[in-house]
Amino acid sequence: MKHLIFVGGTMGVGKTTVCQLLRHQLTPSVFLDGDWCWMLEPFAVTEHRKKMVTENIIFLLRQFLQDPDTEYIILCWVMHEQAIIDSLRAGVADLPHCFHSFSLVCSEEGLRKRLEGDIAAGIRQPDVIDRTLPRVALYPKLDTILIDADRPPQEVAADIAGRL
Repeated sequence: MKHLIFVGGTMGVGKTTVCQLLRHQLTPSVFLDGDWCWMLEPFAVTEHRKKMVTENIIFLLRQFLQDPDTEYIILCWVMHEQAIIDSLRAGVADLPHCFHSFSLVCSEEGLRKRLEGDIAAGIRQPDVIDRTLPRVALYPKLDTILIDADRPPQEVAADIAGRL
């Protein structure tokens, strides 16, 4: 049975790093980052684009769920609303798979420190802190397994892999 694994969390919590590690631990696998579908210039969130991005992610999920050589499909994205998770799941509901949904969470202090490091490195803009910290409280409300990300990413990835 194929495994569809969602890894959500706020910006800067470590989703990409953890999923890259998972990709090597769980094989044969593919790692998809929902942000790839948002790499637009100029960046603007519109209803049309939200729909398009969701449909593009569903297309990719479907392709890999139907690929006979892929067992684990790992998607990371900022999935801070249950409706996001539900719409993606609905798009692949007709395909056989075992679904796993995780949210990486960390302390506000830990997240702030990570984001400040990203800002100092030029990876993110300073406004990311004010946009991200309010979303921390949203993740415990989701129908996902909360994973403590206030530890090394290798431990986080091993924790997720161990729960499959």
